[in-house]
Amino acid sequence: MPATSLADWLRSASDDELAALLQARRDLATPPPSDSTVLATRAGTAGSTARALEDLDTFTLTVLDALLVADADTEAVPRERVAALVGVDPGAALDRLRARAVVWGDDDALRALPVTRELVGPFPAGLGASVPELADADLSELGEDERNVLNALAAGPPIGRSRDALTRVPVEDAKTPVQRLLARGLLLRRDAETVELPREIALALRDGHSCSPGALREPELPTNPHQQSTVDEAAAGEAAEFLRQMESLLNQWSEQSPPVLKSGGLGVREVRRLARELEIDDARAILLAELALGAGLVADSGTTAPEWVPTTLTDSWLASGPGQRWLTLAQAWLELPRLPGLAGRRDAKDKPMAPLSDDLRRPLAPITRRRVLEALADLPAGAGVKSVDELVAVLAWRAPRRGGRLRDETVRWTMAEASTLGVIALGALTTATGALLAEDRQGALSAMVDAMPAPIDHVLVQADLTVVAPGPLEPELAAEIKTVADVESAGHATVYRITEQTVRRALDAGKTADELHELFGKRSATPVPQSLTYLIDDVARRHGRLRGGAAASFLRCDDEVLLAEVLGNPVAGEYELRKIAPTVLVSPVPLADVLDGLRAAGFAPAAEGPDGRVLDLRPSGRRIPARARAARRAVLPEPNGPNPGQLAQIIAHLRAGDRAASRRRGAEVRLPAGGGGSDTAATMALLARATREGREVWIGFVDSHGTASERVVKPAYVGGGILRSTSDEQYPLHRITSAALVED
Repeated sequence: MPATSLADWLRSASDDELAALLQARRDLATPPPSDSTVLATRAGTAGSTARALEDLDTFTLTVLDALLVADADTEAVPRERVAALVGVDPGAALDRLRARAVVWGDDDALRALPVTRELVGPFPAGLGASVPELADADLSELGEDERNVLNALAAGPPIGRSRDALTRVPVEDAKTPVQRLLARGLLLRRDAETVELPREIALALRDGHSCSPGALREPELPTNPHQQSTVDEAAAGEAAEFLRQMESLLNQWSEQSPPVLKSGGLGVREVRRLARELEIDDARAILLAELALGAGLVADSGTTAPEWVPTTLTDSWLASGPGQRWLTLAQAWLELPRLPGLAGRRDAKDKPMAPLSDDLRRPLAPITRRRVLEALADLPAGAGVKSVDELVAVLAWRAPRRGGRLRDETVRWTMAEASTLGVIALGALTTATGALLAEDRQGALSAMVDAMPAPIDHVLVQADLTVVAPGPLEPELAAEIKTVADVESAGHATVYRITEQTVRRALDAGKTADELHELFGKRSATPVPQSLTYLIDDVARRHGRLRGGAAASFLRCDDEVLLAEVLGNPVAGEYELRKIAPTVLVSPVPLADVLDGLRAAGFAPAAEGPDGRVLDLRPSGRRIPARARAARRAVLPEPNGPNPGQLAQIIAHLRAGDRAASRRRGAEVRLPAGGGGSDTAATMALLARATREGREVWIGFVDSHGTASERVVKPAYVGGGILRSTSDEQYPLHRITSAALVED
């Protein structure tokens, strides 16, 4: 007998079918359903069904629409009826729908979950209400204007607005196409300004099919073939440029940290300033800032006047090689629970969303990125998509209900960001990214290092005081050149400019004129121009004649003997006191500490302010420890379904519940809350009797999670507060709420 309800169908399903269902719809397994009725009820809820539909492709959803058009949510429908509406064999789609328990039943009696009509909407397949008497309506005599109205509504949705529906007129008085169609009954009047196309008319205009041919098969994705090595090299070039810009951002924010907006995030002025200084567009500047935050390279200082400040991770990142730097940023981008592309858009309150603010947070963003990259990974090696819009159409066909209103925009943002970061190039996936998607970090690092040009150990010094780096420099050489020259233009060949200010900067950093001459003499592949030699010598000759130092506090006294006594005391060495004038001592230690030390040594110093007045340096009140900055939130991975062992336990639990529900039971002994003496004794007696006679017992019990369920067990032993069944299952007696012998 065919199953008439979902619970009956689930009850008759095999263990493998139930396991596949619980894997496809993971929410159904938590908490474990007590029986098939509970599982069916849970599977029929709107929230669970909506999640089940998210991963289905357009063809499968089209078949579901056809089932609803045939009213499969209220009565059984044969497969032939669905095939006639779709126009092709719906077998594969029906299998997917059955595997998710959205549809059940044999081919001659298919049924759909009633809640699917609510989720799909009032017009499945874009078809309106059914008017059976219009099934054989003659449309051959319609005028062109009338047919245009019907064709527009037949494409869906079937609802249109027209003031011609305001009044009803007979056929002979109708003047407009809508009035004539209403008068003939080919349109339905819903209200004074709304008309609806009957389902039968739309099907006639669609040649009897509920869907368009484009919904039946996935769109083609045209590609351009490339050598994989070409793709990898092109991506490595983009990655190197992005790394250079990230380094510039970190250096700039180290010197002048931008403020955090009161509402959180980075201000528009700061974004434009960053874009102007790096000579990039705003979108790239926002991506740089977002990845710096996502990788933990910058953070909110959390002070009274908070700023975006580089973290200690910046130093280790800057000290790493280019391949490792890229890997850090690429991994951060893949796991970034934010959408940088939203920056600048308006939120629900019509306020612009700022970069680095919580407005851009989208926990499902990493899943979307991986979905886009995995679509590229399915292409042949080196094959790149010709158009991002074509990729958008393919992904939309594969999962039209997934991604919400930003579904298509997110794909475009992902492709643009991936190209900027060097994750893809020429529309194709790189070898490094493929390894990264496979969780092979070492393989990704090796692939990117191999793709990047080898660092060079020389530069070309020009007569106009420019230094040309014909490729990426060795890290040590790059650091030395940046000390003595400024970047004038960047790219595959970087041009540096040497000026008097840059030479002075190198001397300020501790370099000597001889060391600068040696640097250019050994590292330049071209002769060092005489003008550079003269510039270095001239700046060095004037450098350092006026010197400055740092001091945290000073001591002054007109009595030189007293100062000499202080310098002769051990306290002078402890606080690093040093004489810079006959009546002045300086120390790198804060003044309050120096004064406390002098007082402990027997002196009687006093603190003074800029105007010479004595100051009181004692604390003005109680202090509390500084709060530690909150750790960066990690991205939670997509939850996994139950493992095979857990699935087996869940299914066994469900089968036991079904057996309990199907068995007839005799007089029931029910225990009140907290137990009771007489009832407990009666239960023990009943269980002991079942053990002696080898009979099955129906029991109700509450598990450790507080979930009530029913079981049919055959007791093997009762004692020590435990009921043990012949299948070696154990039930604590204090959790058993009722018991009854199973009747034959």
